[in-house]
Amino acid sequence: IAEDAADAATQAATESTIALLSYSPDTVEQQLGAARNLLTGEFQQSYTDLTTDVVIPGAKEQQIAALASVPAAAPVSADPDHAVVLLFVNQTVTVGQQPPTDTASSVRVTLDKVDGRWLISAFDPV
Repeated sequence: IAEDAADAATQAATESTIALLSYSPDTVEQQLGAARNLLTGEFQQSYTDLTTDVVIPGAKEQQIAALASVPAAAPVSADPDHAVVLLFVNQTVTVGQQPPTDTASSVRVTLDKVDGRWLISAFDPV
């Protein structure tokens, strides 16, 4: 594993995952719109479709807020232009006035370096 690439990709995977999975109902369009810029390839399109068709309307209608954190991350493989990082993700979701629910999951994040930036090209629950 190329250590510099692994460190940079792990940081990018962590920060980008938090951006992908965190939003509030008042700013969901801006937040998830900005998150799209952290993605590339087919995953960028599928994320755009999902957020536009499902997440954004649902967040507004039902006053859904989500906050993600990444308590642990580890590079699986890395070279200068491609990396795979395993993340443990906690997400707290609040719907309207209901008590928040917490979900813990793990995700295999694939990143490609595009124009000097690490962008997520695949996001697979494990």
